[in-house]
Amino acid sequence: MFTSVQNSIRNRPKSCKPGQSMLEFLAAVGILLAAVSILVDFGRALNYEQVMIGLSRQGSNLASRGDTLAQAAQAVINGFAPLNSNNGEVIVTSVQTQRNVSKITGQASLGGIVAASKIGNGVGSTATVPAGSANMLQNGQTIYITEIFYNYQSITPLGRLLNIVIPSPLYQVAYF
Repeated sequence: MFTSVQNSIRNRPKSCKPGQSMLEFLAAVGILLAAVSILVDFGRALNYEQVMIGLSRQGSNLASRGDTLAQAAQAVINGFAPLNSNNGEVIVTSVQTQRNVSKITGQASLGGIVAASKIGNGVGSTATVPAGSANMLQNGQTIYITEIFYNYQSITPLGRLLNIVIPSPLYQVAYF
């Protein structure tokens, strides 16, 4: 029996070295864990974006149906279910076109962070509205805009290392 073990060791291929398969296994597991980590964080970020899309539409819809801007912002904050409202900011803005110039007529914001609106700040100031939305408005018409800023935080160590891939803060806007 001892000779058969010696023969099997002698007849082993030269490419097999003790520990090589263990190193290959560890490398494969490391790559797999890295891929799963990235997928988890990317999946969470996509989920948060989808929630933010729905919430921004809801805020603009409520404002356009007669709720005050503050009520619309509060409703959006109340709907932050999977998101943490301490890490987000909701800004609801009403913009009216006067003499072919879009002006901010009202603005309300709520949340746990401070973010500057990409539309503009201050009642009476000129609003920055995308050309497609601005061209649809005629003089005297009002458009309601809800912006949501959210500081996304990765939950995996690799996700924290790759903050370049998933920007923070996440941003979503809806026009009604």
